[in-house]
Amino acid sequence: MKKYRRRAHFTETEKARIWDRWQRGNSLHKIARLLNTSYTSVHRNLALTCGIRPPQRNRSRLALTLAEREEISRGLATRRSLRFIATKLGRAPSTISREVRLETTTRRNSPPLLARNRR
Repeated sequence: MKKYRRRAHFTETEKARIWDRWQRGNSLHKIARLLNTSYTSVHRNLALTCGIRPPQRNRSRLALTLAEREEISRGLATRRSLRFIATKLGRAPSTISREVRLETTTRRNSPPLLARNRR
């Protein structure tokens, strides 16, 4: 019976090593040996972008940071108004309102912060 390997999931560091080695001209087999995996796993990783290194992802400056989300959560927990929180963060009130409405500042499996604050 043929023994199948599990699909290799590479970390960001391993992916960077694959791309660096590939750009230097190393073979798939040599890169695979370095990472102790099969060459087909390396090939699949490279083939997803047709052998061209994808650009580095950067978050938009308009996206709320984790620290800002935590500040929103703390502000709601202390019953601050959305406008107060927005002014404190230097953001538009609509941004804070949208974040609260989407409930991205709440914990999983707990009632939304706004519902808890109404009691």
